Amino acid sequence: MERVTGIGGIFFKANDPEQLTAWYQTHLGFMPESANVVTFQWRADDQPMQAGSTVWSPFPSGTTYFGPNAKPFMINYRVANLDRMLAQLRDAGVSVDAEIAELPFGRFGWCFDPEGNRIELWEPAEGL
Repeated sequence: MERVTGIGGIFFKANDPEQLTAWYQTHLGFMPESANVVTFQWRADDQPMQAGSTVWSPFPSGTTYFGPNAKPFMINYRVANLDRMLAQLRDAGVSVDAEIAELPFGRFGWCFDPEGNRIELWEPAEGL
């Protein structure tokens, strides 16, 4: 059975993402590496030689990236094998987006929980 291996990112809507990112930088020491994106590096206890990362990023309040709902957030979960995870979800009757995004930092797919929350699934590229 495929399972989530960790949290890949926390994404939420903000009225002013730039100002909010600056507040987190000033008051909590967040260090953005690009506009409104902070990446926390870590290592898993069971694989200490392999680095991992979790992204924190506010999005504009009008974003449609979180799906066709009014939810103010989306959580990204890390998975080892995106294709097998999406197939497993489809087989269980879960609503799965047909789109798969292939980007330099990994592959992404989406599904929806019973309350309409869009869930992003991320198979990281090697070394992430």
